[in-house]
Amino acid sequence: MKLSTRELATIAVFGTLWGISEITLGSVLKSLNIPFSGAVLGAIGLTIALVGRVFVPQKGSTLFIGVIAMLLKLFSLSGVIISPMLGIFSEALVAEIVLSLAGTPRRFAFLLAGALGVIWTLLQPFVTGPLLFGRSLFVVWLDLLDTGSRLLGLSGSAVLWIVATMLAIYAFIGCVAGWLGWEVAGQLRTRLGRFQMEGLES
Repeated sequence: MKLSTRELATIAVFGTLWGISEITLGSVLKSLNIPFSGAVLGAIGLTIALVGRVFVPQKGSTLFIGVIAMLLKLFSLSGVIISPMLGIFSEALVAEIVLSLAGTPRRFAFLLAGALGVIWTLLQPFVTGPLLFGRSLFVVWLDLLDTGSRLLGLSGSAVLWIVATMLAIYAFIGCVAGWLGWEVAGQLRTRLGRFQMEGLES
């Protein structure tokens, strides 16, 4: 994959935007104890990355945007940054796989990339917990059920309902991210096109 200087600069801009949103909004969302803050933060980052994909419709561009955002996370003031950094990379990787398989940017591919990317934020503890923090999968599973039971107001014994509802909520948030990414990119391209035309006319 060969990228022009303009495309590299565009990737850098969107990667920086994602990184800044992680550094600033991440701390705010956690301090406010907002429900589904991880899904919301992931959705914001993916929205930015998906907009960037429209402007650089090359395989690998979404992943590179995520890598830049991940590296910027190093400047975060929060204590634990390894897990969030891996989260950013993984979300970008999931979105990249979906978009690369889809080929030409399409609305449905954006919705799917957003949904799967945000769902990953729900599943990531099953990977990072054992590998980074020495937690067993059973403990991670119990944490998921406890969190779901508390947020949804369901009994801890309603395992199927908790898991299904959590997956549905995360998928919905991800679809919103995909839809926003597609719509915002379209609006930006239209406005930039008009700006360029006005510049030529003047």
